Amino acid sequence: MADNNSSGTPSVAVLGTGIMGAAMARNLARAGLDVRVWNRTRARAEPLAADGALVTDTPAEAVDGAGVVLTMLLDGDAVLDAMRQAAPSLAAGTLWLQSSTVGTEGLERLARFADEHRLRFVDAPVLGTKDPAEKGELTILAAGPQDVRERAGRVFDRIGGRTQWVGEDGTGGAASRLKLVVNTWVLTVISGTGETLALAEGLGVDPRDFLAAVAGGALDLPYLRLKSELILSGDYPASFTVSAARKDARLITEAAAAAGVRTDLVAAAAERFRRAEAQGHGDEDGAAAYFASFPE
Repeated sequence: MADNNSSGTPSVAVLGTGIMGAAMARNLARAGLDVRVWNRTRARAEPLAADGALVTDTPAEAVDGAGVVLTMLLDGDAVLDAMRQAAPSLAAGTLWLQSSTVGTEGLERLARFADEHRLRFVDAPVLGTKDPAEKGELTILAAGPQDVRERAGRVFDRIGGRTQWVGEDGTGGAASRLKLVVNTWVLTVISGTGETLALAEGLGVDPRDFLAAVAGGALDLPYLRLKSELILSGDYPASFTVSAARKDARLITEAAAAAGVRTDLVAAAAERFRRAEAQGHGDEDGAAAYFASFPE
């Protein structure tokens, strides 16, 4: 039986221990919470045992006895599959913090699952990549009822530096819609940075001269600097991969089309990520879409 008490230290099942999920689980365990983890590839979860997390073989084993379930998987299909596997061990009233980027249609399917299994659902995608996740400095975009926010906050405070509540109906998708809006800007900056530096190379311009020209002005921003340094170093350790960026671009364009909005820049970015992925850069940081500017 799950521990669904509204007081005390929560027990948390983390489903998905990739780049982001592992960092989140590690911070929860180091904060003294009872953490159980599951990942489709168990080897990616096993290092978390050293931080005090219980590594499990199945989603059902992970959620058994947990009062809170945190999902951090690639997309809506992966989340729904994991939760269906967990269903036999999910108790009514379990708090589900859904932090994966799943888009509007994906959120609707997860909300139906939550309703069918009488789970308390919080739509809670996060802003940030590997470094802020490891430091517990993510921004959580959250939508959920007032009576679960204190419980949710005991988890959010360990994984994030700030929580922005944007609605009281978790199943309404307000936080997931905001995440798509934010990621539209993220993909625009990543693509613009790569294309600008590629053009500099093609024209024989030192890319650092470009960075110096915009330094400290209205056109400068930290994310430009971060992605530029990856490109200039030629090293692309993944924090937000090319493949994940392509997936998010698809979610954005689908949601935009349903809303009657044209997102031409995102469509172009999606094509750049597709080409970079086809060139073998799918598991590298999204900045590696820089290579899409050049012939294969």
